[in-house]
Amino acid sequence: MKVRSLITGAAAILIVAAVVPGARAQTFQEGTTSVGGFAAFDLRVFPERALHTGQDNQTLNPSFVLQPEVFHDWNDGNDRLAFVPFARVDPADAERSHTDIRELTWLHVGDGWDIKVGADKVYWGVAESRHLVDIINQTDAVEDVDGEEKLGQPMINLGLQNDWGDVNVFFMPYFRERTFPGTNGRLRSSIVIDTDRASYESSNGQHNPDMALRYTTVAGDWDIGLSYFRGTSREPNFDVGVNETGDTVLVPRYDLINQTSFDVQATVEEWLWKAEGIYRSGHGKNFGAATAGFEYSFYGLIQESGDLGVIVEYHYDKRDATAPGALHNNDFFVGGRITLNDADDTDFLAGVLVDRNTGARSFSLEADRRLTDHWTVEAELRISGGLTEEDVNFDARRDNHLQVRATYYF
Repeated sequence: MKVRSLITGAAAILIVAAVVPGARAQTFQEGTTSVGGFAAFDLRVFPERALHTGQDNQTLNPSFVLQPEVFHDWNDGNDRLAFVPFARVDPADAERSHTDIRELTWLHVGDGWDIKVGADKVYWGVAESRHLVDIINQTDAVEDVDGEEKLGQPMINLGLQNDWGDVNVFFMPYFRERTFPGTNGRLRSSIVIDTDRASYESSNGQHNPDMALRYTTVAGDWDIGLSYFRGTSREPNFDVGVNETGDTVLVPRYDLINQTSFDVQATVEEWLWKAEGIYRSGHGKNFGAATAGFEYSFYGLIQESGDLGVIVEYHYDKRDATAPGALHNNDFFVGGRITLNDADDTDFLAGVLVDRNTGARSFSLEADRRLTDHWTVEAELRISGGLTEEDVNFDARRDNHLQVRATYYF
């Protein structure tokens, strides 16, 4: 089965690379269709042996990704259809082998308003090391540990644009459950999470209607966002259960919540001042959480054209044990961003997150560079140290890893 998956994934990339020489647009009588996307080969390297029973113990974990993109515009650009499917084949973890529709939308733009219907991805927030207010889309947790990869969310999004700011209203008729590694996968808890047995506070289950409202405006040097969300939490709690074979498992439970949030960013010369905050009810006792910090840029510091950005952020989260666990409850993040501004778009982002309660440290390094017009190479290094049983990621203490990705854009 693993060999078949490897062959299938490799064949998909080779076919795409051979048949689709580059992004292209075709003009039809009533509009223009653009086709693009990417195919990628990922390789995760785990230097330590797996910790938990059932995990695949291989040091090298290859996988393959394919994400085509199709866009069709008509009506002088006021209407657009977008289709962005996604697929990953991972021979080591059946749960990480999955497909998704990242985007399948119809967008119509009017005079001072627009409407988008379908599955889409929406991002809120300004912080670098924690996406606190970002709540519309569900996290695709088998893709990466940083929470940046998201599943497409079915929605109707009405946008209103005015001189005093923009208002977006979201209606979401269907809930997407979070993905988790399977029994064989790395970066998982000691007890396997059984996603097939998920439960909901709402009697409507995944069909409970979620709603959200967001207001954004620019006031001088300040970008301001205010948001409200009511519906099923994207963060699950967990109950202990037993599966059909008698094994103990963790069962996701999705509560109904209300969340009010803000995010602000001020651009003052070389400084970016950032803050995000939420207040949430529905996970037991009401709680608040906040992230605040800055990024200072040294322009032209590296070889006269490269920039260095220094990032400092602090995270505070007041939730108790009745709410889903949080990695950032009393933590500092210190990092640096290097952008060479060269022809190959070379950049680096490195940082360390330090837990003030336990002393645990999580280090990350990301780098990417374009090799040709179609090929890029990326690398991510994730290392944790000093973890205690109080830390949310304690069960993944042997899962330090390096991931290298070669991507072909077509």
